This record gives sequence, C-alpha cells and structure tokens, in this order.
Amino acid sequence: MREDTAPHPRYLPAMQLTLRQRASWLAHLFKAVAQQHHRELIPILKSLVPNDAVVLDVGAHAGQFSKLFAALAPAGQVYAFEPSDYALSILRPALRLNRAANVTVVQAGLSDASGELVLHTPIKRRGSLGFGVAHLGEDAETGPTLDQTVPLLTLDQFAAHRSLHRLDLIKIDIEGWEMRALAGGEATLRHFHPALFLEVNAEMLARAGDTPAALFNWLATLGYSARLAPDLSPAPAYSAVGDYLFTVPETA
Repeated sequence: MREDTAPHPRYLPAMQLTLRQRASWLAHLFKAVAQQHHRELIPILKSLVPNDAVVLDVGAHAGQFSKLFAALAPAGQVYAFEPSDYALSILRPALRLNRAANVTVVQAGLSDASGELVLHTPIKRRGSLGFGVAHLGEDAETGPTLDQTVPLLTLDQFAAHRSLHRLDLIKIDIEGWEMRALAGGEATLRHFHPALFLEVNAEMLARAGDTPAALFNWLATLGYSARLAPDLSPAPAYSAVGDYLFTVPETA
C-alpha cells in the first residue's frame, strides 16, 4: 500500500473520538483486516479487471473493494480515494496488514470541481460513527454528525497528474455524489471508456441535486448502457436502489 496525497498517515490517536467510538473503531478495524466482503461479485469483476488493470475505488471506506481489486489485478494498480479521517484510520492498516502493495491511497474525494467541502459522518443513537454512510451534501432530515472539511479533486485532474495510460474500472459508492464525481472526469471517460460500477440511490443523489434519470441520460450521451447487478439484467432506466454496471457496448 502506497500513499499519494498523504505521506504522514493519521491513525486513531490523532482523532477526537469518544470512548464508545474508540471501542467501535477496534471492531471496524478487525472486520476490515480479517474479513473479505463482496466475494459474490468476483464472477462479474473478473471480466472487468484483468491481471494488469488500473482501477479506481472511489469511496474506499474500509478497503473491502480495494483488497478485492488488488487481488484480481496483482500486476496492476488500484487507487483508493477516501477523504474521511476515520475511514482512513481503518483503510490504511487494513491494506498494510493484507499486503495490498499495489493499492495507492488518495486522501481526497472526487467531484465536478476541485476545492473543499464538508463531509458529514452520522453519529448513531448509541454514539458510534456510521462511517459507511458519510456523505457530502445535505440531508432533508438531519441528525447529529461528525463533520470534517475534506479536499476534492476532479477525475480529469487526477488522470492528468498520474499520466494514466489506461483505466479499466471505476467503482463509486459515495452516498449520492456519484454523478458529481463522474462529471469531473468527462474527458477521461471519453478517452478510456472504463467500466463503471456505481451504487445508484435516488434519495442519496438528491443530496447533490441530482437524479437517477439525469445520471443515466448523461452516461448514455457518452455511449454507456447499464445492467443491474448481480444478475446483470439490462437496465435502460433506474428501477430501484442497487449496484449498476455501466459499460460502453464495444468494450463490454
């Protein structure tokens, strides 16, 4: 595991957490290190992630997808985008302890413009952090959150900075900011036509003022068509909350 924008990792002691949150952090770290989620998606991902693939894991969270991509592409490169200090304090040791040497952590989010925004991490009723649903944008109904100002890049900026020579797959699960992340990478999408594995949720997209219809229609202008995971049935339009695989037909 390598660091891109954050050469000095920040782990739990540098974070302002309650005793309950520190206890739950240990449980989160154990699961991130010892468990491997999303194995059911391996048959889908194998066809999209060759041995030398370049993959972006946007919203890397605790690293479950990053670990999976690293194993599928041992001769390739995975970039794990994660702006949350709390998630990073789990992601980094999880990748190191799993010896995911081909993963580079990028301490930033992706959006349609570079800059900074506030990331909201919900505080659950019992006081632990819902870091899996940390989000940019505002909820219609707000509850207590742990807030952090985080840096944002555009995909086009990142691709140019890293001089990417290929891009096979982009996985994005960022609680409603998916279209903003893609909008900042239109040139990159047109050039590489990577497969896109996106969580699409109408309620979450509304946080950014976006809709599933707008997302589907915009990607269609770039040549993408959608299938709904895990059975990969054709999805010409949004039908329900779920994971959608978008591909350009000639590269599917």
